[in-house]
Amino acid sequence: MPELTPRRRLLVLAICCMSLLIVSLDVTILNVALPSIQRDLHTSTSGLQWTIDAYTLVLAALLMLSGSTADRIGRKRVFMTGLAVFTAGSVLCSVAPSLTALVVFRMIQAVGGSMLNPVALSIITNTFTDPRERARSIGVWGAVVGISMAGGPLIGGLLVQSVGWRSIFWINLPVGLAALLLTLRFVPESRAPKGRRPDPVGQLAVIALFGSLTYAIIEAPGSGLTTVLPFAAVALAALLALLWYEPRRDEPLIDLRFFRSAPFSGATLIALSAFSALGGFLFLSTLYLQNVRGLNALHAGLWMLPMALPIFLCAPLSGRLVGSRGPRLPLLIAGTSMTASALLFAAFEAETSDVTLFLGYLLFGIGFGFVNAPITNTAVSGMPRAQAGVAAAVSSTSRQLGQTLGVAVVGAVLASGVGSSPYRETFVSAARPGWWILVGCGVAVLVLGALTSGRWARRTAERTAQRLNSAEVREAAGIPA
Repeated sequence: MPELTPRRRLLVLAICCMSLLIVSLDVTILNVALPSIQRDLHTSTSGLQWTIDAYTLVLAALLMLSGSTADRIGRKRVFMTGLAVFTAGSVLCSVAPSLTALVVFRMIQAVGGSMLNPVALSIITNTFTDPRERARSIGVWGAVVGISMAGGPLIGGLLVQSVGWRSIFWINLPVGLAALLLTLRFVPESRAPKGRRPDPVGQLAVIALFGSLTYAIIEAPGSGLTTVLPFAAVALAALLALLWYEPRRDEPLIDLRFFRSAPFSGATLIALSAFSALGGFLFLSTLYLQNVRGLNALHAGLWMLPMALPIFLCAPLSGRLVGSRGPRLPLLIAGTSMTASALLFAAFEAETSDVTLFLGYLLFGIGFGFVNAPITNTAVSGMPRAQAGVAAAVSSTSRQLGQTLGVAVVGAVLASGVGSSPYRETFVSAARPGWWILVGCGVAVLVLGALTSGRWARRTAERTAQRLNSAEVREAAGIPA
C-alpha cells in the first residue's frame, strides 16, 4: 500500500468506521426491537435468540475466510462486496414476512458483514503503521462501538415506537451506500505479498463447530438432551478435526502458531468472555425493561444510555492508554467493572431498584468501553502485516462467537427458568443464573488480562513474531521451512 498523507489516512479510518457503525448498530437496534418482533411474528424466546444468533453465528463462521480472502485477492474489493451484500440483506430484513424469512435474511446480512469488520481492521492496520498511531486509531474504532451503543437504543426505540420494527433496518441503506461510494473513491487497494490458498476442509469444520454448538445450546431447554446430544457430538468432532488438520496444512484457515503468543491467546479468550457478557447483558436487559417493567421501546432505549454513554467515552481513553502504557491497565479496569456490574444483578437483584439498575448499567458500560481497544490492538500488533487480515479475523471471530454463545447460553438458562410461567412473576429469579454466568465472564476478563499482559506474556509474543516473520521471509524467497 502506498504511503498516504495524514488527511487521507484519517479519511480511510472514517470510512472503515462507517462499516463498523452499521454492523454494530444492527445489534443494538435489534435488541430494542425484540419484544415487538416477538409480538408481531408470534415467536418464543428461542425464536428471539435465533434472530440474533443466526446473524452472529454466520459472521463468526465466515470471518476468517473473509480475512484470508481479502489478504489474497484485495482488501478493498472484498470490503466493497461486503458493503453491497450487507445493504441488500438489510433491505430484505425490512420486508421479512415471517420469523423464518427474517432469520434467513439476517444470515444474508451476516455474509456481507463478515467481509466488513475484519477487512476494515486489516485496512487500518496497514494504513497506520506506527504503533502509537495504530493504538489511537483502534481507540477511535472502539469509540464507534460506543456511538452505536448510545445511538442504537434511542434510534431503535424511536423507530420501533413511531414506525415499527421493520424500519430499524432502513438506516443501513444510506450509510452502506455512502461507505460504498467513498471506498471506491478514496481507499487504496492492498493485499498480502503472497495470499493464502483456500482451506475448504477447515472452513467446513468451523461452520460445523459453531453451528452445532449454538443449536445444541439454544434448543436444549425445549427439545431435551436426546435431541441435542448428536449436535454436541458433531461440535466436538469438528473441534478435534480442526486441531488435528490445521497444523498439517501449509496455509491453514486458522494458523495455530498465532496462539503461541500469550497476549494473542489472551486477547482471543478475553474477547470471547467480554462479548459473551455483552450478548447476555443486552438480551436480559431488553426483555426485562419491556416485558417485565412494561416500558415501550423508546423508554427502554433511554434506560440503556447509562451503559451506552460510558462505552462511547471510555473507548478512546482506553486506546490512548494502550498506546502510552500498554493493554494491562485497561483490561484490569474492564474486568473489575464488568464483574462488579454482573454481581449487582446476580447477588443483589439490581433490576428491582432504579438506583442499582442505573449503577449496574453504568459499571458495565465503563468495563466494556475499556475492553475493546486492548484486545483489538493486541490481536494485530506484532503479527506480520501480510497476515493482518487473518489475525484481525481471529479477533473478530472470537467477538462474534462470544456474542452468539452469550445469547444462546443466557437465553437457554432464562427459558428453562421461566418455563410456562408469566414473565413478570418469574423473570428476576429465572435470570439470576444467567447473571452469575456473566459474573464468570467478567472474572475471566480480569484474570486473563492480568496473566497475559506481563513480561512473560510479552516475551512469548516476541518469540512468536520472530518465528512468523522468519517463516514469511522464507516463504517469500521460496525456501522450504
